[in-house]
Parts: sequence; C-alpha cells; structure tokens
Amino acid sequence: MRRSLAAVSSRALMISLGMTAGAHAQTQTGDGAIALDPVTVTATRAERPVSAIPGSVQVIGPADIREQQAISNDAAALVAKLVPGFSVPNQTISGASMTFRGRSVLIMVDGVPRNTPLRDVSRTLSLIDLNTIERIEILNGASSLNGTGGTGGTINFVTRKADSAEPSVTVGTTLRAFTANAGRSLAPEVTASVSQKLGAVDYLFSGTGRKQRRTYGGDGAELPSDGMLGQGGGDRYESLDLFGRVGVDFGSRRFEITGEWQYLDQKPDWFTDYSASPARPDRSSPYYGESLQEDSKYLTARFVERDFALGSVEVKGFYNDIAKRSPYTRFDAVVNNQVYYSGDPSSPAADFAQGTLYSKRAGLNVTVDTPLDAVRQGMRLSWGADYTFDDTSQKLTNGWHIISPMKQHGVAAFAQLDVPVDDRLTLRGGARYERFFLNVADYERPAIYYINRVFPAIDVEGGSFDYGAVTFNLGATYAVTRNVQLFGGFSQGFSLTDVGGFTRRAGANSSAELCDAYGNLVCPGAGLPDYMVSYANFAPKPQIVDNYEIGLRGKWSNFGGSVSAFLSKSDEGVNYDVASNRVSQQKERIWGFEGTGWWRVTPALTLGTVLSYREGRYDKDGDGEIDSWLPNNRIATPWRGLVYGTWVFGNGAAIRPELEFFTGRDRAGVSPEIEGAALVNLLATYPLGPGELTFGIQNLFDTDYVNPTATATRGIAINGFGRLVSVGYKATF
Repeated sequence: MRRSLAAVSSRALMISLGMTAGAHAQTQTGDGAIALDPVTVTATRAERPVSAIPGSVQVIGPADIREQQAISNDAAALVAKLVPGFSVPNQTISGASMTFRGRSVLIMVDGVPRNTPLRDVSRTLSLIDLNTIERIEILNGASSLNGTGGTGGTINFVTRKADSAEPSVTVGTTLRAFTANAGRSLAPEVTASVSQKLGAVDYLFSGTGRKQRRTYGGDGAELPSDGMLGQGGGDRYESLDLFGRVGVDFGSRRFEITGEWQYLDQKPDWFTDYSASPARPDRSSPYYGESLQEDSKYLTARFVERDFALGSVEVKGFYNDIAKRSPYTRFDAVVNNQVYYSGDPSSPAADFAQGTLYSKRAGLNVTVDTPLDAVRQGMRLSWGADYTFDDTSQKLTNGWHIISPMKQHGVAAFAQLDVPVDDRLTLRGGARYERFFLNVADYERPAIYYINRVFPAIDVEGGSFDYGAVTFNLGATYAVTRNVQLFGGFSQGFSLTDVGGFTRRAGANSSAELCDAYGNLVCPGAGLPDYMVSYANFAPKPQIVDNYEIGLRGKWSNFGGSVSAFLSKSDEGVNYDVASNRVSQQKERIWGFEGTGWWRVTPALTLGTVLSYREGRYDKDGDGEIDSWLPNNRIATPWRGLVYGTWVFGNGAAIRPELEFFTGRDRAGVSPEIEGAALVNLLATYPLGPGELTFGIQNLFDTDYVNPTATATRGIAINGFGRLVSVGYKATF
C-alpha cells in the first residue's frame, strides 16, 4: 500500500510540473515499464548515469540545442532559458552579474575549465559556439570535483564527434534583425563543418563567423554599446570561431587532440549616456578608444585507456592562452568615479586607461575509474589528481600593469565512491584536497583620479603565499518506485576570490587601506603617507560553499520531471558594492526551489515548464549576524520560469511558442528596484531538401522592459532586447 501511495503522489507531482527542457531519453524494460533516464554525464569526472547522482542534474541534448538556435546562437541565452536557477541573460558578450543559484559558475568545454580564476573577467559563456556542441551537462549546486569556481554550479559543454564513414559536410546561414530598424540591425551568421570517421581515425573541423550590428529595445530606441560600463555590449562586433579535433582509436585506447580559436572585435560608435534612464548612446561623444577584443586559443590532448589494470583511465592535458581587452571608459562623477589619471583634472581619464587581461593556463588531469565488484556488486571508485599552472596579468594599452602579475601552481587529489546498498538505495560520497602556491609580484598601481581628487601611484608589495582546502560531498539516491527517485545530499564548492581584482584596487579596498597608503592626506592624524601597501594585509580568503539539497525526479512514458529545494551557505561570501567600487567578504546564505517537467499530451503535442526561485541574505555590516538582503548583482529576479508547447506536424515541421517570465525585486536596503516582465517567443522549423529551415521571433510582442541582470551590474537601467526576427537554413550532405 505504501508503494502505491508514493506512486500516486509522485505521479501527480510530475503532471503538475509539465515538461523538462533537458534530456528525454528513456529505456523500455523487459516487463514494459519505463525506467528512469539512462543518460550519462561526464562532468562528474567519471561517466555516471543521472540516476546515480544525489543532486539536480540536467542534460540538454542536440535536439534542444538545435531548436534554440532558431532564435539565438548565444550559449548564455540558451542556458539561462532552459536551466532553473540561472540568471536572466544580460544580452551582451559579457557574463557580468549572471550567476547560478546566486553564486559563481564553472564553465567547461569537454571537461576543461574556461574560467580565469586569478582575475575574473566574465566574458566566457557567450563566446561558446553552439554549432560545435553535442550536449550540455549541468550540475546544479556547489561542487569542487573539477577544481575551483563551481560554487553555484558546473556547466560542461561536450563537443560533437565524427560518426560517419563518409565525409559529412554541414553548412548553414542565419540572418537576424530587429524590427525596430531591420536595415541597420541586419546581422548575418555563417557556419560550416566537415567530419568523418576513417577506420581508426576520425576528424571534425568547424568554423562560424558572425557580424552583429545595432541592437534595439522594445521602445524602438537603439541600445548602448557599453551599458554596463566596461563590460562591452551586444552590438557592433565581428567574431570568428575555428574548432578542430583529430582522434585515433586503437583497441581499448583512444588519443585525440582538440584546438579552438575564439576571436572577437567590437568597436562602438558612441560612448554611453548613463544619466539617461534607461542608458542610451551618447551621440554627442564619438567613441575614441581601441576596440574591445577577444583573442583566445585553447588546446587539449586526451588519452583514454578503457582496459587499464585498475579499470579505465583518462589523462587530459590542456593549455589556454587567453587575451581579453575591455572597452575604454570615460570619467563620470556618478557612475565611473575612479579612473587612471591622465594628469589633467579637467579630463582625468588617461587615453591609455584601457585594460587587457592576459591569462595563460596549463594543466594535467588524471582520472581513474575502478570497479569494486569484488567488494560489492556495482561499487565503483573514481579517483585521480590534477595539476594547474596559471600566469595572469592585466595591462593598460601603454604597457603599465593594473594588477599584480601573478603565477600560481595548484595540485589536487580526489576520490569519489559509489556504493549500491541494494537495488533501491545508492550512496555516493567523496573528498578533494586542493593546494595552491601563489606568487604575487610587486608592482606600482598607477595614479588614480577618484571622485574629485588625485590619489598618487602606490607600491604594492607582493610575496609568496600558499593555501589549501579539503572539500567533501555525501549523498544518496533512493528508488521510491520504478519511475520515481528521491535524492539528497551535502556538497562543497571551493573558489578563489578574484585576487587580481583586489590588487587592482590596492589602497582602496577599504578605509583602512586608504589610511595605510595615503596617511594624513585622507585620514587626519594617520601620519605621513608612505604610498605603499602589502598584499598580505588585504589578501582575500578562498571561498568554501556548503550546499544542502533534497529532491525528486521521475519519468513515465508520457511525462516526467524533477523538483528540488536547496540551501547554500558560506562564511566567505563575495560581494561587489556598486557605490563604493569595493569587493568584500561576509557570511551569507542562499536558498531556493527548482523544478522542471514535461508532458506529452498527444504524439504531436508536448507541453512543459522550467521554474525556479532563489533568494539570499548576508552579514552586510560584519557583526556576525546575517541581517541584510544580498545585492541585485547576486540575485536580481527571485522567481523566473518558462512555459512552452511544441506541436509537430505530419510533414515534420514544428512550431514552439514560449512564455518567459521573471519577477522583480524590491528589498529594503537594496537598490535599484528591479521590475519583472513576461516575454513571448516563437520558434519554428521546416524540413526542406537535405536540411532544415528555421524561423524564430524573440520578444514577439515587442515588449518594452528593463533587463534585470544588466541593470543590476551598475545600478543603471538598461533596456532589454525588442522584437528580434531570425531566419536560417542548415543542411548536411
């Protein structure tokens, strides 16, 4: 009787959820029952089925990716729409203020991190070319298995593989335009790839080029090129992504080498008028800085031995050579009141005050997956070690450093054990030890102009530092019925805290630093200034996040989904205060709810939803009590969701209307107030010849709304995209 009641209640829950945006794979068992998803993920270091993971997991498959490309090729927009707990996209090339469960997200491609941990420049997610991606694996919640950065979640983009003995050539083109001004916004995209599996050897080469022109809001006005001040906009850029892989299989072994080059050049026509609400192009001031630019290369070599003495082993080496140049920004007494000094108080921003981040990162990962059937049938131990080396600097266009040049060696070891207690209950737990050896070089922080006065250059004393942490995870999955699974557990994430950002603000991270560096120039009675600070005196602490989660997931022949609740806590939470331009660390907690669901109403009609809620508080005044709401740049929209339906016609054509919505946020002591909105999208596909014709409309009713994530970055109102129409065709020969 107990099992029947559980089945009925769980079935009702899944119907109420609707349809999930993740993978819909299913397995037919011998007795005709439908089992839980057999889909496996590799973001857990060793390949595991979703049903073995005691936390929220989502796999966005190739069909969902291609469907969303009808409306956008922006990976950030796709993830934001289909993944509960992720922020509304800010609709630029930057990831500023885009968080996962209110925290940082680790972005990986084929298991290799793309983040720059020593200096957080968040232009990563939007540059990933979806034309090269086969599936996207998402682990919600804190995790340290893949290294630092995943305090809110981990997203792993798995690239396509060659699978045909004949050469397979894919070509495609898309045109996008805003209906507010189709002529000036018409933006082309072209993509081409070739792949083949010749016996033991396979290859895939791909290239995508884009030209983005002007962008417009729902009010018909042109959007600014740098509305978030120094982050770059979503307009006036040209980009190129070249990707290639060559692999060879020999028996139980495989070796492959992968390379990718991302290039982007963005040149605004105008500076931005931040005094207007919403912000708009300042047509009285032509932009005169150098272009914003991305010039990053990624190289990965991977070796797999599936018949190793201890199970299977994967060895992965990688090298990331990253260069990210930000746009030039002018002095503004209200929104940009701190600039590198030109020597002229009437025009205080130096013409060379435009920074480029240089980050060279190399690493070696070893993962062994060992079956322990001799101990207990189905028991497995995955274990291994990692080494990383980071060389990071950031310079102005005249060559001056604006952060302390840094080099860091990191070593780590981990072990993860899966124990099937019986055919219903599985336990999973593990630990990771991380140790970093950081060298911070001495440097001279250039003179700055702050509000209304000059602060002379100061010497920043570096040094050698080492720090480490042990993080744990423990959880369980329990098969309530054949189709429903209960999961829950505890996991920890570990993250470095933008060391470069702290050294960039050296002498101004706190009032104590100002007094230390500038003495009685700014602090009466503090003594003579020595124009010097030591990194040891203001070094940030690495952040450890504790994540607790419980949930249900289930699947039947025509419907399924998941629902979960989480609590995320940290004693070293990181917050950026827009008004003071300072970063601080405090105790904090974030909590929330996430749900996905799908229902195949008829063979032709499928309905679905994605829904999430998140909110958080922190110890703003440092008195040990969590007493204030987190700022909007951490959580801008507590509630957000997606409701959609897909109708497939007899000729293979399909149409999918979507309703995206998010609530506003108006919390005491948090500004500005964020307004909610509801947007309607329309996607359609039609098989034509050897390919498929796609059609998409984003913001169908041209709703005039303020983008919450972009607005939260600087506290400046930034309009969201107006009606954007896309038409494309892609064919494979």
